Amino acid sequence: MNGAESLLETLTGNGIEVCFANPGTSEMHFVAALDRQPGIRGVLGLFEGVVTGAADGYSRMLDAPAATLLHLGPGAANGLSNLHNALRARSSIVNIIGDHAGYHRGLDAPLTSDIEGALRPFSDWVRTSPSANTIATDAADAIGYSLPGRISSLILPADTAWNTADAYTGPVSAPPSTALTIDENVVDAAADRLRTQGPRTAILLGGRALRSEQLDVAARIAAATGASLLAETFAPRTERGAGRVTLTKIPYPVEPSVEVLRHFDSVVLIDAKPPVAFFAYPDKPSVLTRPGTAFYPLSPIGADSAKALEALADSLGTGPDTAAVSEAIYPSERAEFAPAAVPSGTITVSSLATWLSGAIPENSIVVDESITTGREFYPRTAHSHPHDYLGGTGGSIGWALPVGAGVSIASPDRKVIVLESDGSGMYMPQALWTYAREELDIVVLIFSNRKYQILRNEMSNVGVPDFGPKAQSLLDLDNPNIDWVCLSRGLGVPAAQVDTIEKLDRAFHAALADPGPQLIDVLV
Repeated sequence: MNGAESLLETLTGNGIEVCFANPGTSEMHFVAALDRQPGIRGVLGLFEGVVTGAADGYSRMLDAPAATLLHLGPGAANGLSNLHNALRARSSIVNIIGDHAGYHRGLDAPLTSDIEGALRPFSDWVRTSPSANTIATDAADAIGYSLPGRISSLILPADTAWNTADAYTGPVSAPPSTALTIDENVVDAAADRLRTQGPRTAILLGGRALRSEQLDVAARIAAATGASLLAETFAPRTERGAGRVTLTKIPYPVEPSVEVLRHFDSVVLIDAKPPVAFFAYPDKPSVLTRPGTAFYPLSPIGADSAKALEALADSLGTGPDTAAVSEAIYPSERAEFAPAAVPSGTITVSSLATWLSGAIPENSIVVDESITTGREFYPRTAHSHPHDYLGGTGGSIGWALPVGAGVSIASPDRKVIVLESDGSGMYMPQALWTYAREELDIVVLIFSNRKYQILRNEMSNVGVPDFGPKAQSLLDLDNPNIDWVCLSRGLGVPAAQVDTIEKLDRAFHAALADPGPQLIDVLV
């Protein structure tokens, strides 16, 4: 057995079932070993950002790691933007990055680079395997460290992959995952603050705390204390819709965020960080909470948020028998599905939000990078059919199409709806090819306003309300217009273009009836 084969046996022996890959020469022994390892599925992405984004989406749905296979430093660099997002999403990923053979590195061949240095800012754990005999143990360590919600990057020199692993006796078990402990003193202090100043306290939830079971516990606590429930602006996955707990998401712009948070003197953090502005702006605060706000990091990033919420509920005496109190205080948050009347005519931002509120299928997964076109989507879909909602986390755009691939592979029995802006979509449209090849059940809505509208808005936010033709040429996407229908069909995904709500509704429901991928170019 060679080193690459021992690596694959260790991956599958520890439950890794999918490897998203864009390999090169240095990884050929790993690729060949896939034929002898039926327990792992190889999924090709035509660009490394598709690979890392798909691994992010896969982990967000399963809370389990996927593997990626990347080619040396430049290949890994192509995937770093979505590794950045995955790091912020607290996803579990095991990256395998090929490198030159050890004896070849000193020759400074064209693809030589500092792979460890490049990966460290985008990983929680980095190691280079020194020999074929260590690969299995190194891979097991990488898997163990990736849980819960971390990114491991294992660098595999080509000779360690092709050399015989003569010391290998079988797959190595990953060490137990480690999570931060919950400080009982912080739990008691947060409970005391909620008892005395509940209405002036916000419970800010992020990460895994935005799943239904944990939201139900948070709702009991809020019902008993009068506290308000808030969600982080950029949350990896939220279970929402009719019958589920609804909470206010902190807005992206500074002014409305400050308005939401000014009502609170204290904030209990559950898998969340103190809220700050996305960027620095002239004459606007970077810290969004009131001066002097007290923070209670009940569940620090990396701790078990479910245990933290239950500990707080126990300290407050709000057990499951108080669920009826929660229902009484939050009746509207648990309303039944009741969509607004389907609008008609020209497609606008508002009519899109109204239409979407009734169009989301039950038990679907919505991946939303609609940015400015979708600024009304989140609040307007609070009582849509129950669904999972995946949002941006790290701010590096172009993530939704790749994430959609991983989401669909992780959840093949659920319909995936990708809401994508035209500018963001052009970062990694190669994901559509993977949709077609893997026959993924995904409907993509591309919102074509033919401009980087978010950057036009940011011009005003940074104090530049007026700009001329040179600046405008860097913010518009026309001349020529992008033909999304032609692009999508060329990558194997059937597509249509619509310019009214009626056409959108017909095309969308036709796409839902098709088990394969579909794209709709929505002219806004």
